[in-house]
Amino acid sequence: MAKNVPEVVARRLPRYYRYLGEQLEQGVTKISSRALSEKMRVTASQIRQDLNCFGGFGQQGYGYNVYELHEKIGEILGLNDCYRIIVIGAGNVGRAVANYAGFRRRGFVIEALFDNDPNLIGGRINGIPILDASEIGAYCRENSPQIAAIAVPGHAAEAVVEELEESGILGIWNFSHADLNCGIPVETVHMSDSLMNLSYRIKNNEQ
Repeated sequence: MAKNVPEVVARRLPRYYRYLGEQLEQGVTKISSRALSEKMRVTASQIRQDLNCFGGFGQQGYGYNVYELHEKIGEILGLNDCYRIIVIGAGNVGRAVANYAGFRRRGFVIEALFDNDPNLIGGRINGIPILDASEIGAYCRENSPQIAAIAVPGHAAEAVVEELEESGILGIWNFSHADLNCGIPVETVHMSDSLMNLSYRIKNNEQ
């Protein structure tokens, strides 16, 4: 991936990928930056600048080859690789993550959940085993998952992060309320923050 790409640009890439995938399903083979801009709500000029961060795409007067651009963005996002995931916490959020079928189609395979509730340990969610949380380190060292989704309360999340790092986890998908500080990439999903942002936009009549 290109170096020194602004975070705001990187965060638009999944939207490009998703929209281009929808166009492929509809049989669209080429698309202009203007047509992309109408869907993305980003100017055509900004789209060209975004894509130029990763090299030249498209041709003057032709636009973009939808299949090639979709494939290239997928490559930039690392979607040509398969990522093995464990989920820490088998409560409501952990269950929702484990039950979502779309992850596997994109190469994100959830292999195990972990919990400390004896009533849950030994069970399965969507065919995925629920293991004892005390086994997290040993499981990681033996099976080498790359991503850990943390779906536990904040204090519990902070306690497990160091163990995950030491066990070779490469990235954390954080659903807890804690803002985690560690030496590996963390993507935090603050659902309440998202809802408050929506509240702000409603109050201020923003589109």
